[in-house]
Amino acid sequence: MRMTSQREIILEELKNTDTHPTVDELYFKVKKRLPRISLATVYRNLEKMSELGIIQKIETVGSQMRFDGNPEFHYHIRCIYCGKIDDLPIRPIESLKDSRNVSLDGDLKNYKLVGFKLEFLGVCPECQNKQKQ
Repeated sequence: MRMTSQREIILEELKNTDTHPTVDELYFKVKKRLPRISLATVYRNLEKMSELGIIQKIETVGSQMRFDGNPEFHYHIRCIYCGKIDDLPIRPIESLKDSRNVSLDGDLKNYKLVGFKLEFLGVCPECQNKQKQ
């Protein structure tokens, strides 16, 4: 994939945030630097960079898709109240890093495993503070 100036700016803006933004959130940041860019262009480029492993796409149950500028294998935790997503500072389970190396036993042995999703849920510090008040 050719790294166009649009893609470079989208990637820069994504890497300059630690909030795991939605497409809309990232679009508004990119639009400040590229006023004529469309939401569809940002979305298309994020999808392509995700497919190529340059960034991560985070799909969680019941919330908008988010993106992470860190392509390294790591876990995320989602706040059950506000939906905020943070990196989870625990070491990944080695046997799950490469799902192609996981062997399935029993009734599942006929499946070809192509991936997995492991979602950690919690209450973020901001929501904990709100609950105390």
